[in-house]
Amino acid sequence: MSQLSLSSKPQTPAQQPYFQTMKKHWELIAALFSGLLILIGWMTSLYFHTTPWYLFLIAYIIGGYAKAKEGFYDTIRNHELNVELLMILAAVGAACINHWLEGAVLIFIFSLSGALETYATDRSSKALSSLMSLQPETARLVSHGNEQIVPVERLNPGDMIRIKPGERVPADGSIIIGSTSLDESAMTGESIPLFKSENDEVMAGTVNLSSAVTVKVTKKNDETLFHKILSLVQNAQSEKAPSQVFIEKFERHYVKIVLVCVALMIILPPFIFNWTWSNTIYRAMVLLVVASPCALVASTMPAVLSSIAYGAKKGILIKGGVHLEQLSRIKAIAFDKTGTLTNGRPEVINFVHSSSLEDNEFLLAVAAIEYEATHPLSEAIVRFVNEKTQDPRPEANNVETKPGLGVEGVVNNKKFIIGKSGYVNEKAAKEFIKDQQIDILNGQTHVFVEYNDRVIGMFFLKDKIRNTSQSAIKQLQRLGIETIMLTGDNKETAEALAKEAGVSQFVANCLPENKVNELKQLQKRFTNVAMVGDGINDTPAMAASSVGIAMGGGTDVALETSDIVLVKNDLLRIVDIVRLSKKMDRIIKQNIVFALAMIIVLIISNFSQILSMPIGVIGHEGSTILVILNGLRLLKG
Repeated sequence: MSQLSLSSKPQTPAQQPYFQTMKKHWELIAALFSGLLILIGWMTSLYFHTTPWYLFLIAYIIGGYAKAKEGFYDTIRNHELNVELLMILAAVGAACINHWLEGAVLIFIFSLSGALETYATDRSSKALSSLMSLQPETARLVSHGNEQIVPVERLNPGDMIRIKPGERVPADGSIIIGSTSLDESAMTGESIPLFKSENDEVMAGTVNLSSAVTVKVTKKNDETLFHKILSLVQNAQSEKAPSQVFIEKFERHYVKIVLVCVALMIILPPFIFNWTWSNTIYRAMVLLVVASPCALVASTMPAVLSSIAYGAKKGILIKGGVHLEQLSRIKAIAFDKTGTLTNGRPEVINFVHSSSLEDNEFLLAVAAIEYEATHPLSEAIVRFVNEKTQDPRPEANNVETKPGLGVEGVVNNKKFIIGKSGYVNEKAAKEFIKDQQIDILNGQTHVFVEYNDRVIGMFFLKDKIRNTSQSAIKQLQRLGIETIMLTGDNKETAEALAKEAGVSQFVANCLPENKVNELKQLQKRFTNVAMVGDGINDTPAMAASSVGIAMGGGTDVALETSDIVLVKNDLLRIVDIVRLSKKMDRIIKQNIVFALAMIIVLIISNFSQILSMPIGVIGHEGSTILVILNGLRLLKG
């Protein structure tokens, strides 16, 4: 079977030398030329009533050279017999009993199917290798007002690069000058361009659509997400699915069995069935053809490569066919909460205040103080205020941060204390809640604002459930998969979040070190369990699971430990890949059953002496092409 590979820097068709292009098409040209010689030879035999064996011999050499060379080299290298040798032996055997035409037809169809197989599997390879062309080889480095073209390998964090409209982003970085729209479809599968302005991050491999921007490089070339994607795709091609490994082992033993059966068939039928020696050898040669496991060997790899290629186009990186096969058997999926089911950062969902200040004045005073702090809650409040008002923030003085408690400062000669209950006046906080008739809900974080020993305001923050979480959970449950949330929150908070997300079950008070134990308990119940996470604390559980799935925005350790990566943090992609894995599993089973059935039918027909070699060749090679095309259906998902 054809082995696909990706070079580190593939050439485009325009860059390939003429002889390399001709070599790529040689198999098809040789097959068609041998077919032309066979046609001429057949017409000559009809007209002159003699067999032009020399024409068929030339057809043998031209059509069979590539396959014979491949078969002998593989036999010597692997010390194992293979399918190609079976075909060559069958053709030579046909010539030995003066069936030149049948042997030549066998060589022609076998070489033609090999050429078609190469073209078919090449479609999967192109879908993957096209990723390589997305990486620009050069970048516009800006230094001291000058601009020069440099190789992307020379870029370092801190360098300034300029990207013009229509160019691909050469490195991960953040925009420092300008704004533009970026096409990130190649990286995330998202077809709608995204607007990017100053301080927004950009990814290597994406396309600048509208305006020139200056970007500050944040990662070296070999540390970018794009480079990781390429590494994952290359590794995925070397990974073999369990069914593929089984078929390859089966093939080695099967070829030996076929050769033994052919040897017995050459010797026994004249004594048992009174066949002529000529007919016996002919039937033995036909057996060599129809019993060859070409279709069986081709039943897995095209389907697996097509699935990996489709996933790569949709922003789903699969590190090997083995993981797809495992995913098709998954009965339950465990989800980390923070950063997986949720966005991973707190957001203000509401606020109230009872001061004499206007809303904007109150919000700007709080934002001015929180702007000087670095806590995630402070950043969330500043983001919220920036969205609410475009008015400039006043200046905050004497800002003092109390880690884990809150922050205080002076704005317009008024001192505000902002933080949790206990840091502000706790009694005043309770009175404020009572006076404002506020319901304290689980899953929320509360930040109080104190002025003159009175609590005058309160912010409600929450790590929101991702927009796609609820839909993804529902669709997974429709597929018969149990969904479990693992969280360190207390039972009441976990229950509220689980209800909002729609998961089947939840495990509360689950500390990072306990996630592996919880996953093992789930495996005892469901056997095959996947784990979805994004942080370092999720990696042990991901490694212990049947399939580890990482969010693309997660830590490097999580990306490396996982078996599948969701480039765009979209849980709906899990639904896509589960459906794809199940379809791949169905197609592989269809191919195997069909291939075995064809072999059995052809063998029985041969023993019944109703099958000629040309028809046997068509049935055998036709079934091979059909299973390849059936596998390639997965290129469309």
